[in-house]
Amino acid sequence: MAEHPTAPSAASSEGWRDRVRSLMPGLMIVALIALASQFVSEHYGAPAMFLALLFGVSLNFLSSDVRCKPGITFGASTLLRFGVALLGLRISGEMVTGLGWGITFLIIGAVIATIAFGMIMARFFHFRHRFAILSAGAVAICGASAAMAIAAVLPKDERSDERLVFTVVGVTVLSTLAMLFYPLLVPWLGFDDRAAGIFIGGTIHDVAQVVGAGYSISDEAGVTATLVKLLRVLMLAPIVVLIGVVIRMTVTAGPDDGPRPPLFPTFVIAFVALAVVNSFGILPGWLTDAASSISRWALLAAIGAVGLRTLPQQILGVGPAAVGLLAVETFFIGAVVAGGLLLFF
Repeated sequence: MAEHPTAPSAASSEGWRDRVRSLMPGLMIVALIALASQFVSEHYGAPAMFLALLFGVSLNFLSSDVRCKPGITFGASTLLRFGVALLGLRISGEMVTGLGWGITFLIIGAVIATIAFGMIMARFFHFRHRFAILSAGAVAICGASAAMAIAAVLPKDERSDERLVFTVVGVTVLSTLAMLFYPLLVPWLGFDDRAAGIFIGGTIHDVAQVVGAGYSISDEAGVTATLVKLLRVLMLAPIVVLIGVVIRMTVTAGPDDGPRPPLFPTFVIAFVALAVVNSFGILPGWLTDAASSISRWALLAAIGAVGLRTLPQQILGVGPAAVGLLAVETFFIGAVVAGGLLLFF
């Protein structure tokens, strides 16, 4: 006699299908934005993250459509966390041993010092803690990806998306400028190819621009720059957790704030777990390569979704002080890494 599904299981299955159907219109839009951004990036050389953000902002009117809103919200939150978690598979313990402890301590020190410097300087630029943490973390760690991860653990308010969008735009533009000009500084600073790679990887914000700048100098500089950059990415999980702890200890939630995220977000735990597993070298190369590609596409779609939820006038309304803060933070991490290399290596 054939068994029939119980009422609760049938209802659960139907609810799941309804959930998927509600997400599809918005997810199709963010997927198209990701595809268009990658296509234009490959053909014209502009940063894909920057393009996804611009395309999203230009299509902002779609976020008010009730059919699209659930999928766009899912893309800007769950898809973002999924992409950050998969970044863990790009990390391994071999990175530290390959670079040496001296360089490792220099880069970790530069990351911590930049975040502390950004928090202090934000007061002079009249910014509160949220934008200070977001901008300093993005500059210190890994640009747009770090900004999205940090934004995910900050308490939400009506300006959360505005701050995130501006930070992503700012660090992407500064990272692109650094990709063009930092290689020109290398001969003036007297760096050999390895030192040049350390300088490039330790200072430029986004991974793609690090690779571009490093390999424009030499293959050795490109490989070294990539390793150093991934070491900065490794700092993402502990910094995000630390930010969560500090916020809980020092910041009182305001009446307009949303619920506080958990102290140890699931995506951070997944990031650490995947990094640990990858350090054992048991995963095949094709799997880590595939995960890296999926992570990149997820983050591309997520930043497109964030753009969809942002009005153009919100970005323009941030003001020159925010540009100045990002620029000062960028100069600071460059000076720390270059100074450390010149003094100690």
